[in-house]
Amino acid sequence: MTTILTSETFRNHDTGDHPEKPARLTAIDQALKRVVANQETPVTLQSLGDLEGSPLNENLLRLVHTPEQIALAKNLCLQGGGSLDADTKTSAQSFQVALLAAHTAAKAVDIVLTKQDSNALCFLRPPGHHATQNKSMGFCLFNNIALAARYAQKTHGIGRVLIVDWDVHHGNGTQDIFYDDDSVTFLSIHRYPFYPGSGDSSETGTGRGLGATLNIPVEFGTTRAKYLQLFQAGLEKAAAKSRPELILLSAGFDAHHLDPVGNLGLETEDYTSMTRMVQEIANSYSGGSLVSCLEGGYHLEALADSAMAHVKQLNCM
Repeated sequence: MTTILTSETFRNHDTGDHPEKPARLTAIDQALKRVVANQETPVTLQSLGDLEGSPLNENLLRLVHTPEQIALAKNLCLQGGGSLDADTKTSAQSFQVALLAAHTAAKAVDIVLTKQDSNALCFLRPPGHHATQNKSMGFCLFNNIALAARYAQKTHGIGRVLIVDWDVHHGNGTQDIFYDDDSVTFLSIHRYPFYPGSGDSSETGTGRGLGATLNIPVEFGTTRAKYLQLFQAGLEKAAAKSRPELILLSAGFDAHHLDPVGNLGLETEDYTSMTRMVQEIANSYSGGSLVSCLEGGYHLEALADSAMAHVKQLNCM
């Protein structure tokens, strides 16, 4: 069974006429309601309840981000919003929404590691994987998946974490945060060369973290079969090296061939295949423990269809 965490509050991050907009979650929510109504797959939809109704502790953000970065985003939103960089817009409520997103990822970790459910999926926004330790960028205020990893280590005593990122863009922020850390292995498959410019296969970590970063750059025009082959090989290599106790997934759906921002030629069913591959690794190494957080995906229909393919497969194993 999969626990799905989402909230109407995530739509309060108002980005105006921007690809990363509230309509993304509206499309997912409508598709999810159809799946539940038709009893296509068993899922637990969990309200964020206490998280939404009480002040959220900003100390969670400090597990990864600098006080200066947090203050910059907070103060900009208190002033009514603005741009943190050329791509990253905020509104008056964006800081609180981003803080809720971070806490949602942490709650998903709690659910999985206390065995309330074998896996948890967070349909949240803003996304996170471009946010570094000291900079919000690329639509991302704070790095939800990195915060989930550190939270699992600090709160639950998890030693080894594997982060898998299949968003079409390289997760430069996640890579930067753990680049010298051998306790968190980072695997990213992404279009390259492409935004944000990082993610070459030669980027493998530094110091203690040397070898704990594995990048799979994929050229535009690569066949779907080759993409899936590369992903499976990289995933198996990363898991064998890290032997993770927990797997976290940055689930962007913008490699879909209809996506106006990414487009790496994938079809909806490819996300079923990739989900199955990650599940098999989780079952082999982490007792099935898997937390998935939404990243990109900007064609509303393709995003909703791909996200539902992900949901359905999560409930098949």
